[in-house]
Amino acid sequence: MKPRTEISMQLYEMMLNRGYPQNLCDLVTRNLNTDYTATRMIGYLSHYSYLPEVEIVDEMLAILSDRNAIIQKKEAEQAQAKMNEIYRFGLDIE
Repeated sequence: MKPRTEISMQLYEMMLNRGYPQNLCDLVTRNLNTDYTATRMIGYLSHYSYLPEVEIVDEMLAILSDRNAIIQKKEAEQAQAKMNEIYRFGLDIE
C-alpha cells in the first residue's frame, strides 16, 4: 500500500478524536490512502457524531468499490479511444 496522504492523516486524527479504536483508524486510513477516498470518508463522517464501527467499514468498502469502478471506466475509455484511433487511421503497419 502507498503511504497515507495529509488528508488521510486528518481522517485518522478525526476518527481518533471521536473515540474509535486505533486499529480501526489505522485500517481505514491505510485503505483510504488517497485524497479522494479520505475526503469522501471525512464528508461521510461529518454528517454524524458517532457511527458503529461496522457502518464505517461498510462505507470504506463502498468508497473503495466506487473508486475501482471509476478506474475501470477510465481504462475502458482509454481503450475505446485507442480503438477509435485505429478505426480512423489504421494500424500503421508497414
